[in-house]
Amino acid sequence: MNPAQEPRSDAPRAEAPGPPRLAVVVPCYNEEAVLPETSKRLLALLDRLIGNAQVQADSVICFVDDGSRDRTWSLIEGLVASGSRVRGVKLSRNRGHQQALLAGLFSMQADAIVTIDADLQDDIDAIEQMVVEFKQGAEIVYGVRRDRNSDTRFKRGTAGLYYQLLRRLGVEIVPHHADYRLMGRRAVDALREFSEVNLFLRGVIPLLGFPTARVYYDRVERFAGVSKYPLRRMVSLALDGVTSFSVTPLRIISALGLTICILSTGMVAWVLYGHFAMDTTVPGWASSVLPIYFLGGVQLLSIGVVGEYVAKIYLETKRRPRFFIERVI
Repeated sequence: MNPAQEPRSDAPRAEAPGPPRLAVVVPCYNEEAVLPETSKRLLALLDRLIGNAQVQADSVICFVDDGSRDRTWSLIEGLVASGSRVRGVKLSRNRGHQQALLAGLFSMQADAIVTIDADLQDDIDAIEQMVVEFKQGAEIVYGVRRDRNSDTRFKRGTAGLYYQLLRRLGVEIVPHHADYRLMGRRAVDALREFSEVNLFLRGVIPLLGFPTARVYYDRVERFAGVSKYPLRRMVSLALDGVTSFSVTPLRIISALGLTICILSTGMVAWVLYGHFAMDTTVPGWASSVLPIYFLGGVQLLSIGVVGEYVAKIYLETKRRPRFFIERVI
């Protein structure tokens, strides 16, 4: 099914005089099971785009090995050695999906760079429409899922709640968009200015402010292998999305603390009035024990939220490099 398109937002960039030089960046972590098929399909797509004069003949595919422990890098070396349009970037150790994407983006010299996962769940044919949108003036083209029918009910529900939460917290994000996108050279150069370690590209990219477009596609099941994003990593990424772009949780804590103080003051006044004016007291332990449990829970929750922000500050102030590139072929 051909991906549908949405009208572009903002003023369009001047159309390039000729076809752009395209680079497709594919982060890989233990992807030996799917890499041969992924490279085959992407190379076929690139040949078709070159044959139709939609991109330049020196367009390439770049596989970024994010510290894989299987034969992923050996397969990448074989693809490069075969004389095809493949480049390889090997990180010194596993640094995570977001950092691998950055390594590929910053290593490629191209007019437009597409980032896509290696699992073939994202429709690679959408790249053709992304290139069309880029040539018509969009500097950033988002690949957006048409629906989430391929997900489990749990994942659909939690994803919907998460997008709603981010929007309520004031985070600008494109719903149902992961990291399948096209970025022009200006957008990639602007992205270099963001130096934070706790990177959440889905929130950073909309901050760049260039003209954008959306291309819709259908997501399918993973071709082979297993997902490299278990629940633990998904929760970690979700926390990065909240704490990296919004201070609203801290303000909620302040408001909650103020509310509890007001209610506690009112409770004290009520107890004093009952004791001195009405000569009555409330029997039982609930009136004393339950508030202690409630306030203790609120305090622990508040300390946890503040601690999450402090941890992010700690990681940012160290200014450690986000990744090291061991080899480029």
